[in-house]
Amino acid sequence: MKLLLELQSELNRLFLFELKDGSRIESVFYRGDTLCISTQVGCALGCPFCLSGSKGLLRNLSAEEIYSQYKLLKDRLPIKRIAMSGIGEPLMNYANVQEAFWMLKEEGLKVSFYTTGFPTEKLPMLLSLPHNGVTISVHTVREEKRKLLIPHGGSLEKLISTLKHSLKELSSSRRKKIALAYLLMKGINDTEEELLEFSRLVKELGLRAVLLYYNSTKPDFEAPSPEEYERAFLTLKAQGIKVTLSTRYRKDKLGGCGTLLVNRSL
Repeated sequence: MKLLLELQSELNRLFLFELKDGSRIESVFYRGDTLCISTQVGCALGCPFCLSGSKGLLRNLSAEEIYSQYKLLKDRLPIKRIAMSGIGEPLMNYANVQEAFWMLKEEGLKVSFYTTGFPTEKLPMLLSLPHNGVTISVHTVREEKRKLLIPHGGSLEKLISTLKHSLKELSSSRRKKIALAYLLMKGINDTEEELLEFSRLVKELGLRAVLLYYNSTKPDFEAPSPEEYERAFLTLKAQGIKVTLSTRYRKDKLGGCGTLLVNRSL
């Protein structure tokens, strides 16, 4: 595995790696201390709004390949945190992800995850790790709409049931590190009714909410205006739940959420 290219914006630094088989994956350094890394070459979830899975799943990364994204950059960047939120679904490659997690923890790093919660049977194991945060992408609490947004992400009902059971086994301090994410898209899931449904689920589970801003990567989906995004935030906050917004790093066109590519051309 080798570093091929670095691209830089005012906020983020994107790194393109080439694997031994010629495949290319990407990592992003942001916030001055965090490296977002990939766990698969492509993604099988089929989310129609995301570039990372536009070529499907080509293969899993090995634990060494996941870890090497950090290893190849650790001497040139002040990395203190790892976010497994790049290309791929961590739970679909759980054995290698877990092995890489412990390798990264041995380096003294704080490791967090972004996941759709699928395969659902792997989620309890992920939640039980000494992680620094797990954010579970929901985007809607309507089963049929979730199938459209995350076609291969399994049953929403099963996900919620699994979460309820798993949360009972965790201490309050561990539960505080888990959040549900809602990617707001204009005309898709932005009605007040749907936002209230989401807030009720967050409150029922006793978790935090993350309201993500959509980086317009596909023509069939549109980002809300800043005013619409703020209105959605205020709607959720008024329900008495803790809501976190997308940072400017996650909204950046270079390396922002949903913008990473497999086999990017040079």
